[in-house]
Amino acid sequence: MHVLVLGAGVVGVTTAWFLRKQGHEVTVVDRQSKAGLETSYANGGQISVSHAEPWANPSAPLKILKWLTRPDAPLLFRPNLDPAQWRWGLSFLMQCTSARAAHNIRQIVNLGTYSRAQLQAVRQDTGIEYDQLEKGILHFYTNPKEFDGALAPARLMRDLGCDRQVIDAARAVELEPALAPIRNRIAGATYTAADESGDARKFTQGLARKAEEAGVTFLYGTEILGFDRTHGRILGVQVVREGHYEVLRADAYVLSLGSFSAVLARKLGLFLNIYPAKGYSITVPVRNKDAAFEVSLIDDEYKLVYSRLGDRIRVAGTAELSGYSRTLNYTRCRSIVRRTAEIMPDAAYWDEAEFWSGLRPATPSNVPYIGKSHFGNLYLNTGHGTLGWTHSCGSAAAITDIISGRRPEVDFSFIGL
Repeated sequence: MHVLVLGAGVVGVTTAWFLRKQGHEVTVVDRQSKAGLETSYANGGQISVSHAEPWANPSAPLKILKWLTRPDAPLLFRPNLDPAQWRWGLSFLMQCTSARAAHNIRQIVNLGTYSRAQLQAVRQDTGIEYDQLEKGILHFYTNPKEFDGALAPARLMRDLGCDRQVIDAARAVELEPALAPIRNRIAGATYTAADESGDARKFTQGLARKAEEAGVTFLYGTEILGFDRTHGRILGVQVVREGHYEVLRADAYVLSLGSFSAVLARKLGLFLNIYPAKGYSITVPVRNKDAAFEVSLIDDEYKLVYSRLGDRIRVAGTAELSGYSRTLNYTRCRSIVRRTAEIMPDAAYWDEAEFWSGLRPATPSNVPYIGKSHFGNLYLNTGHGTLGWTHSCGSAAAITDIISGRRPEVDFSFIGL
């Protein structure tokens, strides 16, 4: 079967890899000049099964109200006249019940655990190097209320097989000595030894090269305009490539365009409740190796993730629901630098921070769309939010099974099945 994958981010490229391994002819289309240049470019870098508590949880509405007037708020809602934003926001509020949060945690943990194992298999098969570290992820809390609120989700994750252990400040510093400067401020922590980190862009571009060697065709610099369709099936994808209009045809199509999946799907009358959550990251050179962390960290109070990528430190986080603009908000950038320098002042050259923003394709539940659409040959693998890197290999393996007529191994609420 010839499959056309729309999107060459980490989700699209892993999808192409798994499809090719199953013997399918695969073509990947992307508007950029190479793979991994949008949301995968400078994300948080963590393979974080333990980061499974969705934004939509019982404590979220009150927090968002408090944050409305804070330009550096971890989750910032900037209302505009876009109906899609308001529809997304109302759906988000409906997900903020204990029952919905528990259901969504189950989906996210199950997919994350499966995906981590699939990533490890890809790494073994290909030998790709991407500044990976397998030293676990440590969530630390400097606010006692935030720590208390993390205990029930951590317990649920353990019940689901994610070994997220609750530890005290002394154990946290023992695991990661770089936290010593704030030892007296740590109210508590959790640690998941099986979690990992690594550079998603390096991985994506490395896997794209391997996929190309294996026979996958990549059409870069190709703008996707819309679809040809008839009687519930897709006949082709309308594109502009090298200045020329053409229609690309295949037997099946996979939509993996991140936040832009919803925009393209609307041209088919297909509603995907995906809205861009603009996230920020800083990348800084390590100054003092002894003061810089190696265990990946999550600062849950500030919604920041810290990853060590070789001789660089990546800190990413916050979410801004304000539309499709990627314009940098320097107040939010500087707040990341300020918090990180406060935690570990000697670790890096904080005044040399490289700022970046990307549009994360967020669903109200944080659960992605994976499965069949109501068009017979159009499949969805999109809406992964902050966990695209974590869930990429698992969702790629699952959508490959679905396209190949098999039931995926992972216990997940696939659409259209």
